[in-house]
This record gives sequence, C-alpha cells and structure tokens, in this order.
Amino acid sequence: MEIQRNGFKRESYILSVDVGTTSIRCHVFDKEAQIRGSCTTKVNLLYPEPGLVELDPEELWRGFVKVVNGAVQDSGLQMRQMETLGISTQRGTFTTWDRKTGVPFHNFISWQDLRAVELVRSWNNSCTMKAIHGVMMVLHFLSKNKRFQAASLIVFSTQHVTFRLAWALRHWKQLSQAVAEGTCCFGTIDTWLLYKLTKGLVHATDYSNASATGMFDSYQLCWSEFLCCLVSLPLSILPKVLNTGLGFGMADQQAAMFGECCFDIGDVKITMGTGTFMNINTGSKPHTSVAGLYPVVGWKIGPEVVYLAEGNAADTGTAIKWAQELELFSDVRETDAMANSVANSDGVCFVPSFSGLQAPLNDPKACASFMGLKPSTTKSHLVRAILESVAFRSVCLLESLYELTLTADLFGRKVARPTQHEMSCLGAAFVAGLEVGFWKSQEELKKLQRTDRVFLPRNLYRMGDGGTEGEYTPILQRWEQALKRSMNWYGNP
Repeated sequence: MEIQRNGFKRESYILSVDVGTTSIRCHVFDKEAQIRGSCTTKVNLLYPEPGLVELDPEELWRGFVKVVNGAVQDSGLQMRQMETLGISTQRGTFTTWDRKTGVPFHNFISWQDLRAVELVRSWNNSCTMKAIHGVMMVLHFLSKNKRFQAASLIVFSTQHVTFRLAWALRHWKQLSQAVAEGTCCFGTIDTWLLYKLTKGLVHATDYSNASATGMFDSYQLCWSEFLCCLVSLPLSILPKVLNTGLGFGMADQQAAMFGECCFDIGDVKITMGTGTFMNINTGSKPHTSVAGLYPVVGWKIGPEVVYLAEGNAADTGTAIKWAQELELFSDVRETDAMANSVANSDGVCFVPSFSGLQAPLNDPKACASFMGLKPSTTKSHLVRAILESVAFRSVCLLESLYELTLTADLFGRKVARPTQHEMSCLGAAFVAGLEVGFWKSQEELKKLQRTDRVFLPRNLYRMGDGGTEGEYTPILQRWEQALKRSMNWYGNP
C-alpha cells in the first residue's frame, strides 16, 4: 500500500505495540506482515509487599513512547509512513486517575496481584453467591437461557479486576472521595495509553479488554450493572466501550488469536508467555462452560462479534524464568538437552502455582512446590519436572522443542508453531490494518501465515480408551496428586 503526498508515492507500514507483563515491544510491519523494525524495553514490576504486584503508570507511558520511536528509527523509515497504530495490552491490570489533572491515584495493580484473595474467597463462599447460583440455576432450567447458566456458574477470581478494584475503593480514602466527587477515572492499560495519546480527551476501552475484567456482560456487550451493584463498584468511573482498530487497543490474548488467524469456529490457540492461555473460537455466541472456561469477546469489527472460551494458568512462563534465575540453566534452549539427558524426572513433581491455581481449580491459596526430591535428584531432573509441569498445565515454551513435542503427545493432536513469535503484536497490527484498508480481508491475512514447525503426537499417552497406557500416564497421575497437596497451602490451619 502506498501513501501519496505532494505528488510523491511513499510506501506505508503498520506500527504495532504489545504491552506485556515483563516487556513492551514495538514492531513495524510491512504489507507481507514481515517485521521491518523493532524496539523493546523492560517493564519494571514493583513488589511493595509479598503478593502485591504493581507497575508505575508514568514509567509505562514513557516506555511506550520509547519503543514506538525506537522501532521507527530501527526500520530506517519515517513516522509519516506509518499508516496506523495497533496496540495489544496485558489484561486485568488497572489504575485510577483524576479526571481533571490526569494524575494517577495509585500504581497499576497487576493481574498477578493477590491483595484481594480473602475478599474473593469470602464472596465465593458467601450465602449471597450461593443464593445467586441457586436462583440462576432455576431460571436456566425454566428458560434454557445460557445467560442464566453462565450466572449460575460464575466464580470470582483474583485475576479479574472486580475485587482488586473493590479492595482499592475500600482501602484508599483519596480514591473513594474522588468517586464521590465524580472526578475518578478507571482504566486498564489500553485505556490509560489512549487517554495519554489523546491528551486526556478520550476515556475508553474496547470489547476484548472490557470482557476480561469480570465486570462486563458479554451477552449484552455492556458493563454489568448487576455485578457492579453487587460488589459496590460505581459505573460512573468506567470507560466507554468502543470497537477495536483505528489506532486503538486490543487485549493481548484476543490479539494473539487474531494474529494466528483463528477466525473459524473451533479454532484453538495456545499462547506461551508469563502465563499460558488457551482460547477456543466459539463464533457469534458466548460459550458457558461447566469446566471453568471463561467467555470473552474475541473482537468486534463493525457489526461482527466473535467470542472465545478461555482457560489459563498464570505462572507457567514465570516458572521457567524462576528456574533460570536459580541458575538451573543459563539459556532456555538448554532445557531440551537437559530434560532428555535423563530417562525421567526420577519421581520429582513440580507445581507451577506462584499466583495460585486458575480454572478449573480456582484456588488462590495454592503454593508452588517441588515434591519427591531425593539424594539422587539432579538439575536435569528438576528441569524435566518443570517442563513436564508446564505441559501438564496445557502449555508449551516457545524455545523448547522438547516441550512442544510433549504437549502434542498429551493432546493427541498436531501442534503448529508459527514462524512469527510476536502474535499479540501481529494480531493488533492485523486488526488496525484491516480497519484502514492496509489489508483487505481475513482471507488475505490467512495467506500471510507461516509455520515454523509442526509437532506430531508420538502416541505415548492415552486415557479412557482401554488401550495400553503410555509412559506419561503414571507421571501425570503422580503430578495430579502433587497438585492436590499444593492446594489451600496458605489457608487457615
């Protein structure tokens, strides 16, 4: 695509930024979805107390500006050649700020933060929640309306914004006073960046980010008055919900789904990062799952709305980074050789739950743990146990061939690894590019897909079919026992 200015034709490009949990990345994409320039900076996570995870809003903004300028400079192009800007952001991380001054009342509270654990637990076990579940079950039985079924299964999580925001409103007087005076703005990272980009003129979010907060009604595509009233969250502080594209934001997992071109019902993607997220395209209707999958809006482009069902494990990537910091290995690429240097994990099990356990177990009090250690245990056994735990939580590491192969074995299906690793950034670029006509259709985007490698199952793992057990059946069973023993570790004695 070309931009014509003053009689001269100049090639145009898409600028896309991904604000992740540990880094901010910006890429310049050309018409073939190839990266022409890049820039990355670190996200500094703050840990004011055990279990609390925060980010500095102004530092995040400075990092955003830095990578945008750096990527364009790295590409050797000019800013005026950028057709549009796409942004993907980590979800569930929020702050609040003064509507008049734009000054934040507090740091971003990360999606990994556990300050609201007790509040979440008390609500999930409350008589109010039990009554809501009961009433909604009856309404679903009578009407067969899946919206009531969803309400009958709702379980709050610390990853959702709902109770972390409720905690902030209860504990910070300045914040509650601003709400009373009508000067408080709430926003996830995409909202904050858009607010800064527009110099305070726009207070908005998009459907994909809103649907991951726990305060959004995915069936009605609006903020849930019922949920907000239930936990005393003021609707007045919430941003307007807009479509994606045109230089706007998109949630990272939905952006990665779009970047993988998972446009058809039944398409599945697994994203590997700080946490692991599995998403299934459920088409034009939200999916209510008794297994704990959470319905989110994938994307809304014009009148088209696509929904996803999602399950996640928060700490699988964190476990690998933690092991590296302990000097079990120096480079993640070493883990393949280390894991395969031993026949098995020597009975060692690792549970990757630094931030508790998510769906379907939903136990924020679970602990990360090694079990089965003995004098014969070596570094290689520990590394293999960690990699096996990641696969057992239905994930795979980008740089680990062994890990991907194991995941294919467990699923019994092929796993394709794309050549392009920055799928959230690419997905945001795709959506923004479609909005401005840089790319014409989803079919055109599919033709840009490139697969690095396809991993096929080795038929080592079978369950429930009466066949011969594979080598990982007893290992998985032992790991599941370790998982149960790690649950409720931080609960009351």
